Amino acid sequence: MTEPREKETEKETSKDAGLEALYAESLKPLESGTIVRGVVVDVNPTGVMVDIGYKSEGVVPAGEFSEEEIKSLKPGDDISVFIVHVNESEGIVSLSKERARNVELWDRLEDAFANKTPVEGSIVAKVKGGMSVDIGGETVFLPGSHISLKVVHNMDEYLGLKCPFRVIKINKHRRNAIVSRRILLEEDVRKKREQTIASLKEGAVIEGTVKNITDYGVFVDLGGIDGLLHISDISWGRIKHPSEKFSVGDSVSVEVLSYNRESGKVALGYKKTPDPWISVNERYSAGDRVKGIVRGLTNYGIFVEIEEGVEGLVHVSELVWGARPRHASELFSKGDTVEALVLKVDSQNRRISLSMKRLQPNPWETVHERYHEGQLVRGRIKNLTDFGAFVGLENGIDGLIHVSDMSWTKHIRHPSEILKKGDEVEAMTLSVEPARERIALGLKQLSPDPWLAGLPQRLKVGDVFPGRVIKMVDFGIFVEIEDAVEGLVYSSEIDQELNKDLREKIHPGDVINVRVIKVDANERKIGLSIQGMSQQHNQQ
Repeated sequence: MTEPREKETEKETSKDAGLEALYAESLKPLESGTIVRGVVVDVNPTGVMVDIGYKSEGVVPAGEFSEEEIKSLKPGDDISVFIVHVNESEGIVSLSKERARNVELWDRLEDAFANKTPVEGSIVAKVKGGMSVDIGGETVFLPGSHISLKVVHNMDEYLGLKCPFRVIKINKHRRNAIVSRRILLEEDVRKKREQTIASLKEGAVIEGTVKNITDYGVFVDLGGIDGLLHISDISWGRIKHPSEKFSVGDSVSVEVLSYNRESGKVALGYKKTPDPWISVNERYSAGDRVKGIVRGLTNYGIFVEIEEGVEGLVHVSELVWGARPRHASELFSKGDTVEALVLKVDSQNRRISLSMKRLQPNPWETVHERYHEGQLVRGRIKNLTDFGAFVGLENGIDGLIHVSDMSWTKHIRHPSEILKKGDEVEAMTLSVEPARERIALGLKQLSPDPWLAGLPQRLKVGDVFPGRVIKMVDFGIFVEIEDAVEGLVYSSEIDQELNKDLREKIHPGDVINVRVIKVDANERKIGLSIQGMSQQHNQQ
């Protein structure tokens, strides 16, 4: 019976010790300016009574709580409070929830500064030199240079932004701190860059964001590092500008073509389908008729896209039967849909030769049935060149009037002196060469050759004639002395005094007196002189 009695005595002794400890704790003096945890005892209009383990409860003024907080608080809730003042004699303890929150916040900011841990906050206002950030009800300073990675020109865009910040300077006693958003962004970029670099292997497919678009390509942000997607690596086909395919901000999946670790340059590709030239021989062969879109125009032909990434060239000689155009743009425009015949496929050199004219019968094969030497023909001037004028006779058949066949007696340096594009002319057929696709025409052959019709007999050396000035050249003056008969006044046959101001005194259209000094029937040339001759009859 003795042993149970001893156990009960031990329990009573232990219980008494615990009560004494609690009582001693309740009698410990409270220190003003400290934060303690308490339990809500009562909530009333004047304040909130909190049990902080003291001989009497403390009171937090009701004004420190919002209406929502007052409604949500109930007896038994834990709460942190700041001991403002203790009246030992009267047992009154003044508490503050706000000051507790402030102290805890600045302790947290100081800890974040020491440990370089981020804190959440909201940008609330613009101030001189930067912006204000609200962190738990306290306002701290965010310098303008620490808002973003780039220079910020419009701070209004950041108002209301909620994000993490790094505390870079703090004075807890004065309750001011400086924070940075840029530092965290830089750290994030570094982390992403390290992750991206680890994955930069040739052939790897990476997700990125279009950062910038230039004439020569697209810069893609791969995550802390930019790669260049050159315009030639965007598509197998021809594109005029990268903006046809992309816009800034687009998410893209790109392939790493190469990565130079020394320079940091990354070359990217975007071609989503296999190279069409690898299997081009399976789809096209000589003799096939194909349709396509004109993508390029040059003086040597047109480029026709017959499928994406595959273009063929229609050489200028294969565009139409007849005279070649000076430039393909005379016949076609970019975007035109055309049909052509495949002449040759060279997959190794990525070339396809096409012809458009061979889809039509060759008019030169039967040209002798319609044209012969000595025949008079009519047509319109299609083109003028330095050496002559091309005349359209029928579809695919052009004739050439060479400058030497335009006049028996006139000195014609360019066809434009007597002809213009679009003129309808009559000419004589001089020769027909189907193998060379040529028909030679003449204008002067429409009338007799004056050199064979008595011209040399009518012009005698020493004869003086009135003549009309045709043109002035460095070596003399061309003068028409008979209808369509021209002679040259040599510069050496012009009086020295007159020669000084020749272009001021004599003009094209003027009638001047000239003396024949040479008639060369073999070279068909007439030499003239105005030396020592009176020009009273000049007229404009």
